Amino acid sequence: MAEEKKEQKITFEREYIVPLRSEWLKVPRYRRAKKAVRALKEFMVRHMKVYDRDLRKIKLDTYLNNEVWFRGIKKPLHKVKVKAIKYEDGTVAVKLVQLPKHIEFELARKAKKELDKLKKESEKPKEEVKEEKKTEEEKKDEKEKETSSKESTQAIEKAQAKQLEHTSKTSQEVPKIQRKALKR
Repeated sequence: MAEEKKEQKITFEREYIVPLRSEWLKVPRYRRAKKAVRALKEFMVRHMKVYDRDLRKIKLDTYLNNEVWFRGIKKPLHKVKVKAIKYEDGTVAVKLVQLPKHIEFELARKAKKELDKLKKESEKPKEEVKEEKKTEEEKKDEKEKETSSKESTQAIEKAQAKQLEHTSKTSQEVPKIQRKALKR
């Protein structure tokens, strides 16, 4: 969905500091964060000139939603600074202006991991090409080594089984101890 938004033309962008406290004070404590999100959407509908004041056309960023809900349902944010982008089709994308440091760190970490994966993937085809260059003789040698290693492990297992058969069974058994009281 985010990729589709990038392809669409942006009509305009704006930054706002949205006051939420005046709205969520009007509802009971157990509904405050929900009301804060709704108040944010209503503010965006009013200021971004959304047709028919349709709240479904306002799309909040996940980081923004998490920030509003961060302290729980009873104590949402008092105000939040957001960046709103309106597209030609009438939808509005709302994002935080400045992400918290821990989120920025996580995003940077994910980007670094993706780069590492791309580097590893680009190196793999080179190794595959090297393997194809191996001659038929080298491939035969590898197969012989595998079969000989299998045979040697089987021989070792047989030798261990023979040793177990020839050990005395009496030394393995625990002698029974009878108590004198039971003999009477």
